Amino acid sequence: MVMKSQLTQPAGTMQEPVSHTPTPLLIDPRLGDVEDDLVSTKSRSLVAIGGRLLAEISIPKLILAWIMLIGLPAVFLGLAPLVVLGWAATLSDQVATALAGFWSLAILAGLGALAWFGGKPVLRAAERSFWSLNALAVQPIYTLFREGLRHIAGKLTADRGPRRLTRLYAIAAIGGGLLVSALACWLVLLAWPVSRWVGDPRDLLTPLGLIVPALANAAVIVGCYVTGAALVWAVADAALGRPADLMEFDPLPAGSRTWRVAHLSDLHAVGERYGFRIESGRTGPRGNERMRRVLDRLDAVHAHEPLDLVLVTGDMTDAGRSGEWTEFLEAVADHPALADRLLILPGNHDVNVVDRANPARLELPTSPGKRLRQLRTLSIMEAVQGGRVFCFDSATDRLGPSLSERLAPYRDDIAAFADDGGIRRSMRLTRIWDDVFPMIVPPPTDDGMGVVILNSNAEAHFSFTNALGLISALHAKDMAAAMKLYPRAGWIVALHHHLVEYPTPAKAFSERIGTALINGTWFIGQLRPFADRIVVFHGHRHTEWIGQCAGVRIVSASSPVMNPPRNGSVSFFVHELAVGGGRLKLAPPERIEVRLPDGTAQAGDNPSPPADRAASPAIGSTDPGRRR
Repeated sequence: MVMKSQLTQPAGTMQEPVSHTPTPLLIDPRLGDVEDDLVSTKSRSLVAIGGRLLAEISIPKLILAWIMLIGLPAVFLGLAPLVVLGWAATLSDQVATALAGFWSLAILAGLGALAWFGGKPVLRAAERSFWSLNALAVQPIYTLFREGLRHIAGKLTADRGPRRLTRLYAIAAIGGGLLVSALACWLVLLAWPVSRWVGDPRDLLTPLGLIVPALANAAVIVGCYVTGAALVWAVADAALGRPADLMEFDPLPAGSRTWRVAHLSDLHAVGERYGFRIESGRTGPRGNERMRRVLDRLDAVHAHEPLDLVLVTGDMTDAGRSGEWTEFLEAVADHPALADRLLILPGNHDVNVVDRANPARLELPTSPGKRLRQLRTLSIMEAVQGGRVFCFDSATDRLGPSLSERLAPYRDDIAAFADDGGIRRSMRLTRIWDDVFPMIVPPPTDDGMGVVILNSNAEAHFSFTNALGLISALHAKDMAAAMKLYPRAGWIVALHHHLVEYPTPAKAFSERIGTALINGTWFIGQLRPFADRIVVFHGHRHTEWIGQCAGVRIVSASSPVMNPPRNGSVSFFVHELAVGGGRLKLAPPERIEVRLPDGTAQAGDNPSPPADRAASPAIGSTDPGRRR
């Protein structure tokens, strides 16, 4: 039996029952072990994690998932020209058979029923498939070529001036697009001899014989699309310009209304007192003490100079588990003044991590697990901000009900689904997640400041690919319509994923192709008409950065729990904004330092009792850079 005194002695010691002589613990559970590092990208390479994934993945489930996500859509895509062109050829034939006429009517009736009953869900499914194709076939390969060309160009030139770098950025973008287009053309040439484009009613007698030409047709269609899409992507990327640090902040108008916004992100709450986080493993802090200290410090800042908004741009939890959400809610409940000003939005760790301990775990598209994580997140968002944010009514282009009102008719179904996880209930609740976004906090006056809350998480059924982001075209349309309702107001656009790659090099290449917003270039194009009136806030990369791209100002928050402390402390920013002259003005940020207990630089945080946490350092500016 392990005595309690063994764990209250200094780490690494215990007390024997008879002699009371301290002896070392063979394994101190508070310090973790190799199991905590199995999926840590900071402790293990992606090759090592990927090798373990390949060894443990369920092959039958993977095959079934491929069939559902790739195989069936490819077959239907390849069959489409066979059916459509065959039907057209049949109609042009004066001796069309009754069977051909029947199938023509059946196809028309089927398309009409799909348009009538499918509506928005069908459009959303098509959009997801479209951007998933970009995520799989265009973006990673294009990014690989683009970054490779930039690296080579950087080695060959000694001129590192801004104009030179911008020119190299554009050349590398165009070069990457040309290389991807060349690969796609090669795919088309390989598949073309096997493809067949005109169907015949006799094909109905041997439907299995259509699979090979249908797949070849799909390869040709996708290849032709990628050939053009890669060039469009490259030209748009080159024309967008190079992301750059924001070199100039705005002076705030004297006497104007200002808003103080504390920006946090990636708190990654864990469900155990000594728990480690997925990405950092034993190289990161233990438990949630850092998160609690940040909230304590923020509470003291608010008491000294009131805040208008506390914005957390996703990844409140490490894997979206119930215990992790409980820890987050309890930490927030200790600070009611902050809770009244808190806005949160979903991150990939909140909704897309299938299994925190096993990246090989795969969910089928019909699995209720993804829906459960989404509804957990939605439940917490409703509890935190349900009466303060409004859903947008696409039919009227007006603000709709509050989040609490929007969810009220589904409360019983959501509670029942959380109890039994039934697939039937999961299907009934499918539309809720998409329909509540974007969430809008309207400006209090015509010339005030509002907030748009977006869900930027791509559909993922695999822990290893959980980090990709996507902004729905429907959500972007609703966002633009909401901002047009208040043409004199300023807006914070809040999402989890980064829109562009930072001008500073990434620590690992995987950060550039595995975590980005898939349609970030396109989304910046949607934001440009509002560039003077918006500032984009995001997290995800665990890195501080304030910059701009194509005139759109972008603010990234670091993670106070994932990164190693600097000089025994972590920090976050408080931003001050004002609206004046038709522009949302962004002042230089105020850095808030959070001192950590001794020893955190090596082993992580040592949890301390609440009374110890309550003592916050005095607040006072220590330098002209507004550091506290």
